[in-house]
Amino acid sequence: MNRFEGRTALLSAAASGIGRATAHRLASEGAAVLVTDVDPDGARRVAEEIGAKGGHARHRELDATDPAHWAEAVADAEAWTGRIDVLHLNAGHNFPGAIHELDDDSWHSQLRLALDSVFFGVRAAVPRLRACGGAVVITSSVHATIGFSGFPAYAAAKGGIGALVRQLAVEYAGQIRFNAVLPGAVVTAHWAGASLEYRAQTVSRTPVGRLGEPEDIASAVAFLASDDASFITGQNLTVDGGRSISSHE
Repeated sequence: MNRFEGRTALLSAAASGIGRATAHRLASEGAAVLVTDVDPDGARRVAEEIGAKGGHARHRELDATDPAHWAEAVADAEAWTGRIDVLHLNAGHNFPGAIHELDDDSWHSQLRLALDSVFFGVRAAVPRLRACGGAVVITSSVHATIGFSGFPAYAAAKGGIGALVRQLAVEYAGQIRFNAVLPGAVVTAHWAGASLEYRAQTVSRTPVGRLGEPEDIASAVAFLASDDASFITGQNLTVDGGRSISSHE
């Protein structure tokens, strides 16, 4: 498939995990991909991987919580191809702590990375996205819809993304489509220290019988960003192997 031939995608937090998989997926379908991450070396490696496969990519450092960085990234994309058709907002990090244990910095840092970064990215890219009739896909989480003990800040941020997606879809209807993907348990760097027992327990609670891979989420992002989803906007697509619909605890 070449659903993104002639189109440009700007991705945040794309040096590893879901972002990296999505960069490769969009490039494999013809997109020119601007790979950004707070880790510039990681972003460079992903761009080089894409180039080695014959794809088109460039890279730059991006702190997704810095509005100035977003302005520079959008300007970079415009200078490179003159357009932004796809914006994938992927920044976020969760670390545990019951609400009575969180200090102000812990609370605000999670909201800033997962939610404020969406505001900054969309605000910076809207003019170019409107000109191209673009699509925005945001990485949310099943934490937005079901409760897990010990992650109040992360859940609040991801829940906020769901509301914002609906709002933006209405505000920019007919110009830009906005959707989110809600991953369940996906094997990324977050799982590096997980015990075999914890992995097995998670699999046992997932109806499809396995953990997700970054490519599973990348496929959903590519669908929502493509013309195949041209009549879909304001939606939060859960990609979790059935975990959130299962009654098994």
